[in-house]
Amino acid sequence: MPPDHSTKGQIDPPMIPTLKRFLPYLWPKDAPALRARIVVAGLLVLCAKAAVLSMPFAYKAVVDGMTEGTEVALTVLLALVAAYGLARFGQVLFDNLRNIVFEKVGQEAARRLATNVFSHLHRLSLRFHLNRRTGEVTKVIERGTKSIDIMLYFLLFNIAPTLIELIAVLIIFQVKFGFGLVAATIVMVTIYIVMTRKITDWRNALRAEMNDMDTRAIGRSVDALLNYETVKYFTAERREGDRYNRAMQDWADAAVKSENSLGLLNMAQSLITNGTMIGAMMFTVYGWQQGNLTVGDLVLVNALLMQLFRPLDLLGMVYRTIRQGLVDMDAMFQLIDTDPEIKDRPGATSLAVSDGTVRFENVVFAYDEDRDILHGLDFEVPADGTLAIVGPSGAGKSTLARLLFRFYDPKAGRILIDGQDIAAVTQESLRGAIGIVPQDSVLFNDTIGYNIGYGREGASPAEIQEAARGAALDEFIAKLPDGYDTQVGERGLKLSGGEKQRVAIARTLLKNPPILILDEATSALDSRTEDEIQATLARISERRTTLIIAHRLSTITHADEIIVLNDGRIAERGNHASLLAQNGLYAEMWKRQAEDRQLEQV
Repeated sequence: MPPDHSTKGQIDPPMIPTLKRFLPYLWPKDAPALRARIVVAGLLVLCAKAAVLSMPFAYKAVVDGMTEGTEVALTVLLALVAAYGLARFGQVLFDNLRNIVFEKVGQEAARRLATNVFSHLHRLSLRFHLNRRTGEVTKVIERGTKSIDIMLYFLLFNIAPTLIELIAVLIIFQVKFGFGLVAATIVMVTIYIVMTRKITDWRNALRAEMNDMDTRAIGRSVDALLNYETVKYFTAERREGDRYNRAMQDWADAAVKSENSLGLLNMAQSLITNGTMIGAMMFTVYGWQQGNLTVGDLVLVNALLMQLFRPLDLLGMVYRTIRQGLVDMDAMFQLIDTDPEIKDRPGATSLAVSDGTVRFENVVFAYDEDRDILHGLDFEVPADGTLAIVGPSGAGKSTLARLLFRFYDPKAGRILIDGQDIAAVTQESLRGAIGIVPQDSVLFNDTIGYNIGYGREGASPAEIQEAARGAALDEFIAKLPDGYDTQVGERGLKLSGGEKQRVAIARTLLKNPPILILDEATSALDSRTEDEIQATLARISERRTTLIIAHRLSTITHADEIIVLNDGRIAERGNHASLLAQNGLYAEMWKRQAEDRQLEQV
């Protein structure tokens, strides 16, 4: 089973290791221009803070200059007012220039990480994807990608500048007002941070629960929509609506708890900051009464603390966002850390296909350790020959195709192509040499031309059209208003079963593999369409090593050899005539299906 990457148990992942893993995306070695942008953005942060810290001094100078009993030239006062206004504009200017310079860095980091995760998901084993909900995996990627830009913004442009401003304010307080005000500010900030962290950690637990409910609701909605036809078949619209409603109700309850906790955090923060403001201003008023401070000093203290409190007021949200961002990024990194079950061996070579002979040597396989599906299968598909595999449902027929594509490795035994163990060659070269027409041909939600062209990257329109002709699909496409640009719908639902199969055949023809697997390619079609498709399949099987996995015995009578599987073992083998003569399992299946065909004709 693949690991569970939900937010449960991932409320507080380690910050430093997670950030270390992300730094290569933020500071890419192969992109000096992006690193230069980070440096420029850092300089703009310092310029913005310099402008912010200069404003209170200009404000103080204006107030002191206007105080009764002082004589300051009007020109000086007006210049100070202008300087105050320019400093305010400078803060906005530098902040926005910083955002403009850094935006590409954040988006590029998000793109690189998301692309790496997406590519890694395609390298993971079939077992991983069968055990995971597609909606949940895509939600992990979506959250992780969105969190990157936000996290970078807060870490680099909120936490770091606030720390710089705090140090500057403490130095100013020490120089102008003494250590008492410095100590009070340090105590206030410490209490503020500790209290904010404790409440926010509690809120993070609530939010993690809310995210888990959200993921569950998304997973259920995607699952229900992907199975839209099944829902309709069983008139289960209300049932699915109730299931989704319950999931959304759980999410709504968790969201209410999370949002209500925000009110408590805001009140606690306001109590600390306003208490500090009152104390600092009382201290300044007392100093003014003693003749040690001016009215402008009161304005200076007030302005400095107000500017310091502004980012501190957001600390809870910033801390929560960073922690949640770490959770989301950690979930993405866990996906990256999930090892593929099937890997290329070190030094694996490319498969070299000469004749295309396929051999299974005493293959034993089990999806679960305690229950074997295949028990020592031993057979060979000769070059340019046709071998058919038949048997009752659950006998292990389709498992053979998955093993040949190396979606799984055998528990014991080997699979050889032209004498080469497929476990010793690269997966890319192996799968490039095999084509398949499956029972259920799932198409991309794109055009017919795109789906046919998917068989070989870079195929020209002429080659795509030739493949369509080979699959007897060209006449159908010619009747469509948009021709090869016709949209097939999600999973190809706008096409009939026969049309989808022909697209799958055309796609395989375009790939032009030396080895072909027909995995019950016509079992879901009506008799007339099946006959038409069978003629096409017979034509494309020529001069190819062909493995046919079939349920309908009438489709494999031409095979050079037929193997009858039963409970994962070879029960019978031979050609059609010899198997009928044996009067065994194959003959019984043939008789039963012949009777069914007669009933259908009646």
